[in-house]
Amino acid sequence: MKPGDIHRDLAIGPKTDPASIYRYRDGIFAADLLTTAILELDFFTRFGDASLKKEEIATLFNCHPRPLDVLLSLCLYHGYLERTNGEFKLTTLAKEHLIKGSTFYIGGYFASLSERPVVQGMLKVFQTGKPANWGGYEEEDWHDAMEDKEFAEQFTAAMDARGPCLGHALASRVNLGNRTRFLDIGGGSGIYACCLAASHPGLTGDVVEKAPVNEIARRKIRERGFSNRIGVITADMFEDSFPEGYDIHLLSNVLHDWDFPEIHRIVAASAKSLKKGSLLIAHEAFLNDDKDGPLPVIEYSAILMHATQGRCYSLTDLEPIFKEHGFQFIERFDTAADRSALIFERS
Repeated sequence: MKPGDIHRDLAIGPKTDPASIYRYRDGIFAADLLTTAILELDFFTRFGDASLKKEEIATLFNCHPRPLDVLLSLCLYHGYLERTNGEFKLTTLAKEHLIKGSTFYIGGYFASLSERPVVQGMLKVFQTGKPANWGGYEEEDWHDAMEDKEFAEQFTAAMDARGPCLGHALASRVNLGNRTRFLDIGGGSGIYACCLAASHPGLTGDVVEKAPVNEIARRKIRERGFSNRIGVITADMFEDSFPEGYDIHLLSNVLHDWDFPEIHRIVAASAKSLKKGSLLIAHEAFLNDDKDGPLPVIEYSAILMHATQGRCYSLTDLEPIFKEHGFQFIERFDTAADRSALIFERS
């Protein structure tokens, strides 16, 4: 492959749909989440015949609302819980097979999984709300681990690997109007920025990343042949203001790493630097408005809940935050591998 071919590749999407492949990796912790609920929390037996609001469930199990939100979505989708007027109850399916003492209780079948490290990590997340370590890495929080150059290289390479497919799907579908300059916030390797530039020849922009990922981004952007159109700004999105002069902000696979207070801070900083009519694009895997599907997103939320401070969100979770900070929701469209884009305009 010649160097010039790399540029053209990002403007051409795959001929096949890789969603089934992504789902094996994205949903790998869902079974551990259910195991944690059955064995470690004794969730279904303790729930019993009660009809409870989410806040009451959190109190009953003394658990953090972030992991509980993910578990409730999983149980709703599979029919272990039903929800009426904001209150949750066990279904007959759950009462027959997930409550101790039932003739058909399945807990013993899961018992051999209880010692899996991920299950023990899940329990800690439920108890504290803090993420467990990422893939056995010594640092307990992957955000802290990203300060290490070796880990940053490995993690950024992993996220970069999915970027050409997901980035092309986003770039080829998004309508940017007459906007010409973007800021890719927390842009990792810069793959999404490169995909935008490949599909929109008049577009230029910058990637915001802190060290050591900033140097990784510079290298990857240069290797892909976009250094003349995409720069890298070294900054911390929680500590530094976003520069002005852009009419598009991109948050691709960023919000799902954080809880609501951090999302407020990111969106507020974006609003402060964008002028009226500018776009903010949020791109990642989103739940439906009722947060009971789709299944691949619910399962993906389990790995995010375990290893980051976030989870997958719905538009109903996020729209009030964006509205509070001066953004109007414009549209939602699917991209690839169960991901979607939410488009907001600065009002």
